[in-house]
Amino acid sequence: MSAARNQLLFAWLEVTGLCNEFCEHCYADSGPKGTHGSMTVQDWLTVIDQLADMGTLDVQFIGGEPTLYPSLPVLIKHAHGRGLGIEVFSNMTHIRSELWDAFAEHGVKLATSYYSDAAAEHDQVTQLRGSHKKTRANVQKALDLGIPLRGGVVAVRDGQRVQEAAQDLTALGVATVGGDRTRAFGRASNGAAPTIADLCGHCAREKCAIGPTGDVWPCVLGRFLNIGNVRERPIADIWGGALMNGVAADIAAVHGAGVQACTPPQFLPMCGPCGPCVPSVGHCDPKEADSAAGAATIGAPV
Repeated sequence: MSAARNQLLFAWLEVTGLCNEFCEHCYADSGPKGTHGSMTVQDWLTVIDQLADMGTLDVQFIGGEPTLYPSLPVLIKHAHGRGLGIEVFSNMTHIRSELWDAFAEHGVKLATSYYSDAAAEHDQVTQLRGSHKKTRANVQKALDLGIPLRGGVVAVRDGQRVQEAAQDLTALGVATVGGDRTRAFGRASNGAAPTIADLCGHCAREKCAIGPTGDVWPCVLGRFLNIGNVRERPIADIWGGALMNGVAADIAAVHGAGVQACTPPQFLPMCGPCGPCVPSVGHCDPKEADSAAGAATIGAPV
C-alpha cells in the first residue's frame, strides 16, 4: 500500500528499554537492566519533526517505563509545539514533579496498566514491592489534576482479580477501563519465536513504532518485523518504502483482508477492529463475540 493511501497518523515512540518493574508478561522484555538505547535526544526531536511534517496526528511515549527517560519533558514540549497529540503510557510509579508540570502544561493524556485491587497480587505481577500503592496514588493524583487517564487491566494469571481491578479504577474516577489477555511476545512468549499469525493484522496501517535504537516496526508487538531505521533514513522514506511494503504483504498473506483479533486496547484503541473491551463485555476477540457470554472471559490466557 502506498504512503499516499496509508497516511501515518500515529506513532509509538519507545524512548527507553529501562523499567523499574519486571512484569512476567512484558511484550518488550524490558526491566531494570534495560537501557535508553542509542537514540539521542536530538534523534528523537528530529523524528518528532519528521512525523509532524508528514501530518501525523498523535504520538504515544512508551518504554520500558518512559518516565525514567530523563529528557521526556523535553520531548513532550517539542511534540506539543509541533501540534501533536500526546499520550504517555506509564506504570505510574515514578513521576517526577517536572513531569507532572509537563503533563498539565502540554495537554498530555496518560494510560496505565493495573492488575488487581489487591496490593499483594498487583505487586506479584510487577515484581516491584509497593508498586500498587504508588500506581493507585498517582492515578488519583492525575485525575485530581484534571489529566485524562485510561486504564488497562491485563489478565496474566488464573483467578486474578481482573473484575475487581476494573471496578477499583472506575471507582477512582477513570472513565475508560479496557482489558486484555496476555499476548505471546517478549517474556510472555516463554522463549517461543514470534510469528505474524500472533499479530492482529492492523500493523503498518496508519501507525508504526520506533524503538530506542531507531528501528521502525509496524507496531509495538511486531518488533521482529523491522522496516527501517530512523538514524539511517528519514521516516518519510521508510514509510511506504520497499521494505515496509514487503512486510505489509507478508502480514496480509497471513491475515487477509479481514482482521480477526484485537490489538491490546491498552496500547491504542484505533488498532481495532473493536474498541477497548471492558470486563462486562466478556470477551476480547471478535471470533468469540458470538459465543455465549459465559464461555469466554476477558483476559483469558492464550
